[in-house]
Amino acid sequence: MDTKADFERRWMDVSAQVNSACERSGRSPDEVRVIGVTKTVSSSALNFLLDVGVRDFGENRWQHARELLQHPRAKEATWHFIGHLQTNKVKYIVPNFAFIHSVDSVDLLSEVEHQAERFDRDMYALIQVNISGEETKYGIEPDEVRALLEASFKCSKTHVIGLMTMAPAGATESVVREVFRSLAALRKDLQQSLGLDSLTELSMGMSDDFEWAIEEGATMIRVGRRLMGG
Repeated sequence: MDTKADFERRWMDVSAQVNSACERSGRSPDEVRVIGVTKTVSSSALNFLLDVGVRDFGENRWQHARELLQHPRAKEATWHFIGHLQTNKVKYIVPNFAFIHSVDSVDLLSEVEHQAERFDRDMYALIQVNISGEETKYGIEPDEVRALLEASFKCSKTHVIGLMTMAPAGATESVVREVFRSLAALRKDLQQSLGLDSLTELSMGMSDDFEWAIEEGATMIRVGRRLMGG
């Protein structure tokens, strides 16, 4: 079983990698939010993670998140839902999470807005984009993002603040970087063409590629194995 020292060592290693990537790309580490993906950890490990300084947690399944959210210190963290989200689960996610990284349809956006109004809670959402074109990946096509963004203008409680993508597993550095670069270019185009200063976030990069993601402009990285072990 991992000790607090194990989590502290991994957190320091990840933080050092973030700092190095930021230095190489002329950015401040303050621009990058490190989200610890907790899908493999027990409720007891949350104490260690919080003690060593992790403050953002990401979950991709409500069933597991529900257990962690019962932890007495769960409210010390900011919670991000990063997995595929079915509309019938939104009523559980909205009252417990601050961010949803996986909005990929008007129907899902509408349900998030409905539940946000019901709970009188501001929600921050990112649109998941399938940049790589893989059939196994969730997310909408890049040319569909504008319409979904425009649909979000009607929302009063759901604020779309950025884009999210996943790079192909096991791909070469050049392929992965091109995916990240394409998402950054898409965001810039949407910012300029729609006048959206609020579209500030790029959620991209995981344990094996987050340094490349930071160098290509990521503002949120989702780190599981490198931080949690295993």
